Amino acid sequence: MMAEELIIVYVTDWCGACHRALKIFKQKNIPYKSINIDRDRAGEEFILKVNQGMRSVPTIVFPDGKTLVEPSDQTLEALLS
Repeated sequence: MMAEELIIVYVTDWCGACHRALKIFKQKNIPYKSINIDRDRAGEEFILKVNQGMRSVPTIVFPDGKTLVEPSDQTLEALLS
């Protein structure tokens, strides 16, 4: 699978919602790429751009370009089902 086909999840270590989102991906065996914006400057710049200057995580980018920002667990589970 090429990187462009993966869901990209922008996260931080301290974000509980990020940990829950990644757990959902793992439980559903959905491949993804995680980018920690505290360690990846380009990732942080992307997040600031798409979220109007806010460091909103998790921000999930799907291969078709759609984004999901700070989804509830229920919203994310429903979308991935």
